[in-house]
Amino acid sequence: MPTDRRSHHSSPSAASRMVDATYPPLHIVHVDSEKDFSGGEVQVFLLMEGLRERGWHNVLVCQPESRCATEAGQRGIDTRLVPMRSDLDLPGLFRLTRMLGRLQADLVHLHTARATWLGGIAARLARVPAITTRRMDRPLRRGWRTRWIYNGLVEQTAAISPAVAQRLVDAGVGSGTTVISSAVDPQALVPAATREATRAALGAGDRDLVFLTLAALVRRKGVDVLLEAARLLAERGLRPLVWIAGDGPERKVLEARAAGLHTQVRFLGRRSDVADLLAACDVFVLPSRREGLGVAALEAMTVGRPVVASAVGGLRDVVVDDRSGLLVPPEDPAALAEALARLAGDERLRERLGSAGAERVREGFLAEQMVSSYVDLYARVLERWQARRPRAIARA
Repeated sequence: MPTDRRSHHSSPSAASRMVDATYPPLHIVHVDSEKDFSGGEVQVFLLMEGLRERGWHNVLVCQPESRCATEAGQRGIDTRLVPMRSDLDLPGLFRLTRMLGRLQADLVHLHTARATWLGGIAARLARVPAITTRRMDRPLRRGWRTRWIYNGLVEQTAAISPAVAQRLVDAGVGSGTTVISSAVDPQALVPAATREATRAALGAGDRDLVFLTLAALVRRKGVDVLLEAARLLAERGLRPLVWIAGDGPERKVLEARAAGLHTQVRFLGRRSDVADLLAACDVFVLPSRREGLGVAALEAMTVGRPVVASAVGGLRDVVVDDRSGLLVPPEDPAALAEALARLAGDERLRERLGSAGAERVREGFLAEQMVSSYVDLYARVLERWQARRPRAIARA
């Protein structure tokens, strides 16, 4: 059964120290099949850079012409390009298998669903132990394929929240699951511009109340719910500024919906100045319909911004209602509007929730804690693998 998250967010254990001493430097191959670059990829790079700081060698296998490949090049991460066009991409599978054999990896870490399927088979054929990280809280289909992936192809599954782990349990594959939460790096959230400068550039005055969301513009993020809540607030005479940072296929539909609101809504598009936006806003909103964890909420909490979020998925673990933020039912614009109105009228509440949110992050959602948890997991997997197949990870 899934274990409690806190058991994996501690200082490096004896097991991880043993691995560092026995197999220096460990060689980890990470496989990510996404073309785009979203929250999951942010976590992959946080992990790789944290491992690199400990002296471990990482290789990233990703799609040609992907944003992962571009980002890896900018950060000096060893990268191999393999097309992974579909779950039936046999040439991609063969290339992955040969590559894992040539790289002589100690362990393969799979980071997406397609990477887990193709990379899991490739690791099995190359006789290299593999683990996967499951990030989505959507239900898994029961059946032989799911069981084979999570009970056969990989040695261990890391779920990013208890809610994601429960989805695996519901699918009948939870016995090999542990919980390692996604995380944030506070150093990456130091703003480059002043709060006043960012607000002025986006048309916000000193006395304006700014609500911010950072989200892909897809249905599951619930941005339409935020717009409806803004309409309800306007009917009550409250007209905060609403900043929506992100892009996606629903942008035009959402812009059309926002056009009729009696409040100022700004679609900011994809932004790289996340730290500046968080410093400039007053309240962070994440009205998701589904959420594996909600790293954007963690980022807002890290810098002391009060959070209003849907009580779904991993957000229920991140946000402690009325302590580190406010939780509302999903797809409930009235409840969201009520929570936002409560914060709009209570500066002390905003300060209290923001301060407690930052403390909540320090309890177990820091990047260094996540890296230590994965080092522990790698150690346990390699110990089991070596015990079963002593020649499988031997190195000359």
